[in-house]
Amino acid sequence: MTQLPDPEAAHVLVDNHLSLEDAIQLVDGRLQVGLLDSATARCAAAHARLRRVIEEERHVYGITTGFGPLANRLVGAEDGATLQQNLVHHLATGVGPAFDWATGRAIVLCRLMSILQGVSGASEPAIQALVGMLNGPLSPVMPCRGTVGASGDLTPLAHMVLCFQGRGDFCLRDGRRISGSDGLAMMQLEPIDLAARDGLALVNGTSAMTGVGLINTRRTAQAIDWAIALTAAMAEVQGGRVEAWHPAFAALRPHPRQAAAANLLRARVTGSTRVERTPLADRCLTGIGPVTEEGIGQDAYTLRCAPQVIGAVWDTADWHSRIVATELCSATDNPVFPLHSAAEKEDAMDPEMPLVLHGGNFMGQHVGLASDALAQAVTVLAGLAERQVARLTDERLNRGLPAFLHRGPAGLNSGMMGAQVTATALLAEMRSIGPASVHSISTNGANQDVVSMGTIAARLLGQKLGLLTQIHAILALCVAQSIDILDSRSDLPDGREAGLSDNARTLHNLIRGKSAALLEDRPLGRDIETLAATMARYAPPKLRR
Repeated sequence: MTQLPDPEAAHVLVDNHLSLEDAIQLVDGRLQVGLLDSATARCAAAHARLRRVIEEERHVYGITTGFGPLANRLVGAEDGATLQQNLVHHLATGVGPAFDWATGRAIVLCRLMSILQGVSGASEPAIQALVGMLNGPLSPVMPCRGTVGASGDLTPLAHMVLCFQGRGDFCLRDGRRISGSDGLAMMQLEPIDLAARDGLALVNGTSAMTGVGLINTRRTAQAIDWAIALTAAMAEVQGGRVEAWHPAFAALRPHPRQAAAANLLRARVTGSTRVERTPLADRCLTGIGPVTEEGIGQDAYTLRCAPQVIGAVWDTADWHSRIVATELCSATDNPVFPLHSAAEKEDAMDPEMPLVLHGGNFMGQHVGLASDALAQAVTVLAGLAERQVARLTDERLNRGLPAFLHRGPAGLNSGMMGAQVTATALLAEMRSIGPASVHSISTNGANQDVVSMGTIAARLLGQKLGLLTQIHAILALCVAQSIDILDSRSDLPDGREAGLSDNARTLHNLIRGKSAALLEDRPLGRDIETLAATMARYAPPKLRR
C-alpha cells in the first residue's frame, strides 16, 4: 500500500523523481515524504532479485566477495550479515566537524532517492528508516572528512548507518545531540539489520556530495538575489546610469541569465529618481566641458557590467543545479540489479538484461566538476561585491560621500575602514580555496586509481558561499551607511533623501533591523556576522515594482 506521512502535515508522494524545490522543503522539514505504490513495488522487486542472487550463490561483489582489492576473496553465504556489518565498521573512519543539520538530512534524502530507482536491493526496513527520519526533526551526525568521492561517499554514509543502528548520534535543528538509541525511539524505529546487502546499498553512492550540492543550490540562489538587490541599491546611492542595463544588450548577447539579471536590476530601481535614465547620446556636449565621472561619463564596471557578471555566475549556477537534480534522481551504487520490465514479473524478464551489473555509477565526477565550476563563479561574484565595497568607501570614487563612509569628525572616526579591509581579506581567502576535482590520488590499493574528490569540492563550494555572504553583509552595511549619510543631508521635513526607490528603502530597513546606524566608530564584527546569518537564511525583501 502507499506509505503516507503524517496526514496533518504538508507532504509529497514520491515515485523515483523529486524536484530540487521539493527536496529542499523536505530537508527543511516543511514537507514530509510518502512513497507511492509504484516506488515500494519497484524496490521490493529489486530486493527479490537480490534474494535470487544470494540463493543461486552467484559471484556478486559485496555479497559473495570481499570489498575493494579484496573482491577476489570469496565469502560464504553464512557470513553475509557479518560481511555487511564489517563493511560499515571498516568505513566508519570519518574525522572533522559534522555536517550540519540540514546537510545531514539532505544526505539521507539523496540516499533514499538513489534506492528508490529500484536497482539497489535495499530492504523495506532500511527504506522505512530513511523515510521515518526525514518525516521527523532529526538528522544523523556524520563527520564531513574522509571521502574521496569514488565508490561513492563510503565514509560519511557508514557513519549514517551507525546512527540508524543506534550506535551514532542524531542532532536536532538547533545542534543539540541525542543518542542513537534515543533517536530511534523518537522515530519509533528498530535498529537497521544489515543482513543481505543493506550495508552496501546504504553506503555505496554519491549521496553525501549530492546532499551538500543540494544545500549549495539554495545558498547560491540566495547569494545571487542579494547581489542583485545590493547592486541596485548601490546604483541609487551613486546615481548610476541604467542605460547599461537596457534589454537591448541581452538581446544582442542572449545569455539567459544576463537578461534576467538586467531585468531584475531595472525592476529594483523602479521609482527611483536618483539613477540617471537618460542615455548619454541623448545629451548635447556643446558648452558642457570635459566629460567626467561626476558629470556624464560612464559608470565603472562594478555597476555597468553587473548584468554580465551576475548573469554569468547565474548561468553557471543553473548548470550546477541541473547536475545536482540529475544526481538526486539517479542510482549511484554498485552492483545494481537492473529493471527488467514495468510489471517486474519473473515470467516477463528481459532475457537480454543481466540479473546483476557491476560498474561505476558511484564515481562523483559530475558533482565534483560542477561544484568546482560554481566555486569559481561564486568567487567572481565575491570579487564584484568586494570592489563595490571599495568604491563606496573610497572618497575619490564614491561621488561625494565621506571617506570610508564615516560619520562625525574626519580622522577621529574611520567609519567602514576596517570592514573594507575585512572584505578584501575574505576575498583573498576565497581565492586560496580549491579546486578539488582535479586532484585525483590513487587509493584503496590502486583499486580506486582515479577518484572524483566530489565531496571535497562540494564542501569547499559551501565554504566559499559562507565567505561570500560575509562580504555581502559588509556591502549591505556600506549601502545602508550611504543611505544614512544621504538622509542626514536632506532638507526634507522627514529627514529622508528624496528619490530612493521603495526597494532601496525596504532593504535599508532590513539592514538597520540587524545593525544600528554607525554614528561613531564601534566594533562591527558581530554586526557583520549577524547580518550574514540573516542573508544566508533569507532572500532579500520581496521586489516591489
